[in-house]
Amino acid sequence: MARPDKAAAVAELTEQFRNSNAAVLTEYRGLTVAQLKTLRRSLGENAHYAVVKNTLTKIAANEAGINTLDDLFNGPTAVAFVTGDPVESAKGLRDFAKDNPNLVIKGGVLEGKALSADEIKKLADLESREVLLSKLAGAFKAKQSQAASVFQALPSKLVRTVDALRAKQAEQGGAE
Repeated sequence: MARPDKAAAVAELTEQFRNSNAAVLTEYRGLTVAQLKTLRRSLGENAHYAVVKNTLTKIAANEAGINTLDDLFNGPTAVAFVTGDPVESAKGLRDFAKDNPNLVIKGGVLEGKALSADEIKKLADLESREVLLSKLAGAFKAKQSQAASVFQALPSKLVRTVDALRAKQAEQGGAE
């Protein structure tokens, strides 16, 4: 490969590292092309899975300001560049690795912080962003309903108290 081609490849990988929220390094030794195609589909639309050259990717990661991955660039390496929800992509990798033990998650980086393979598996156990947001919205709605009930209870309690006082006054007025 000519030198300009390598420089272009490094520039492209550097841009992918900079534009992604997360990057997960995997070892794909023993997977077929069909299995890799299935893996790419399982990652969702917000992830790009690429088989990479270790030396060029290491240079690109360092140029992007990520130097915590240097130890992971050994053996056949592929990188999942995640631009959307990292939980969804982590789940896709974890589930695919369960069915295909040849896929090994080496580690990765999430918003500049290095992640071990175990931390990526923990990330995959989280619920997706949409589910967490809907739970938060449900909690807010419940608190608003409780507040509305409290505010509605105050006037009705006042009305009942006034009615009870009228009834008592009428009872006492009728006894005299």
